[in-house]
Amino acid sequence: MTFELNQNVNLHVIPTNKYKTVRILVRFSAPLTTETSSKRSLLASLMETNSLNYPDQTALSKKLSELYGASFGIGVSRNGNEHYFTLGMNIINDKLVPSGISVLESAAEFLKEIIFAPHIIDGNFETDTFLREKENLIEYIESIFDDKQTYASLSLQNLFFARSNNQKTPSFGRTEDIEKETASSIADYYRHMIVNDKVDIIVIGDVAEGYVARCFKDFGFEDRSYESEPLFYKQSLDNVIRQKTEQLPVVQSKLNLAYHCDIYYYDDLYFALMVFNGLFGGFPHSKLFLNVREKHSLAYYASSSVEPFRGLLTVQTGIDGKNREKVLRLVNEQLKELATGKVSEEYLEQTKVMLINQFLLSLDNQRALQEQAFLKIKVPQADITQDEWVKRIQDVTIEDIKTVAKHVKLQAVYFMEGEKED
Repeated sequence: MTFELNQNVNLHVIPTNKYKTVRILVRFSAPLTTETSSKRSLLASLMETNSLNYPDQTALSKKLSELYGASFGIGVSRNGNEHYFTLGMNIINDKLVPSGISVLESAAEFLKEIIFAPHIIDGNFETDTFLREKENLIEYIESIFDDKQTYASLSLQNLFFARSNNQKTPSFGRTEDIEKETASSIADYYRHMIVNDKVDIIVIGDVAEGYVARCFKDFGFEDRSYESEPLFYKQSLDNVIRQKTEQLPVVQSKLNLAYHCDIYYYDDLYFALMVFNGLFGGFPHSKLFLNVREKHSLAYYASSSVEPFRGLLTVQTGIDGKNREKVLRLVNEQLKELATGKVSEEYLEQTKVMLINQFLLSLDNQRALQEQAFLKIKVPQADITQDEWVKRIQDVTIEDIKTVAKHVKLQAVYFMEGEKED
C-alpha cells in the first residue's frame, strides 16, 4: 500500500512474513548530472558516519547497537537519467523484542535524525569531519580505478557515451569535482536536496501497514514539485565505431566492446533481450564462454551484460594482447550466429531455466524485493505477477532472439594492452 506523506513524498509498505527483519529504504531521486553525482557521493559519505547528535562513528554505532544490532548505510546509484541517494536500514521485527518496545518507531526516529540533523554547524559541515570524509572518498575512488577490470569498464563507457558527460560520469562522481567541494558547498547542496528531490520510503517485512504509516506520518518532509526527466537514456546510433587503445603495466590485456541496443526495461522485447544476453555471454553455457574461452582458448574470461535503462550491451574479455583481432572476429561471429538463429533448443531452454531460477531466488532476498518494488513505481508496466514473469521468459522463441540480435550494433571498442617486452 502507498501513503502520500507530502506532495512527491510517498511511503510504500510491503507486508510479508518471509523475513525476521524489517528493511527500510529512503530514496532521494534527482535528475542525473555530472556536477550533482559528485556532490551526492560526498554527501552520502558525510551523512553515513555521523550526525549532529551522533558526531562520530562511535556514537552512531552505539545507537545502532541500542536498536538491537540494526544495520545502516547510505549509497548512491543511478538508472538512466536519474540519480539516487539511498539510506537503507535493517532492524529486527518488533515481535521478537520485549513487549512495549517498538524498534520500528525508534528506527524511524533515527532516520529522521540522520536526514534532518546532519553534522552542520553555523551553516557548514563540521570541518574535521568534512575533510576526513572528502579524503577517504577520493582515496576510495582512486582505488576503484586501480582495479583494471573496472578501469576498462569505465573507459568503455567514456567511449560509448562520448556525447553525454552525465552518462559517462560514474554514479560515485569524479575526484576532480570532489576536490573542489567545500564544507559550505556541500551543506548548500544538502539543503537543496532535502527540499527538491522526489522521496520514496519503502518498508518491507512482517509489519502492519497502518502502524508503519503512523511511524512516518510526521517525518518532516515538505511538499515539493518534481519535474522528472524521461527515465530511459536514449542515444542515437553512430555510423563511426569509437576505438581507444591504452598500454598499461598489466599481465592480462582487456578487450571490451559496447553495443547500442534500443530495447529498454520492460519493452516488448525486454524478456527476449534477457534470454539473448544469457545465450550470448551471460551464463557458462553461453556462446562467448564456450567458444571464445573454452573451445578456442582465446580468453581468460568472456561475458556480456545489459543496461536496459541506457540502451547499452557490453562484452568484457581478458585476453593475450596478440589475440586482439582473433577475439574481435570471434565475438562478432557469435553475434551473427544468434542473428541467424543458430541456437540449440537445449541451450535456449537451459537459459530460460537459469533466468527463472535467478528470478525466484531474488524473491527471497529482501533487498532485491525492495528494488523491484521501487522499479515498479518508476516503470508501471513492470508491475506483473510472478507467474506472468515466468511465462514471458518461457514464451521467448528463437525468432525473438534473431530479432533482438538485429538491435545490437557495435559502437565502441576499448583495448587495454599489457606492456610489451623490449
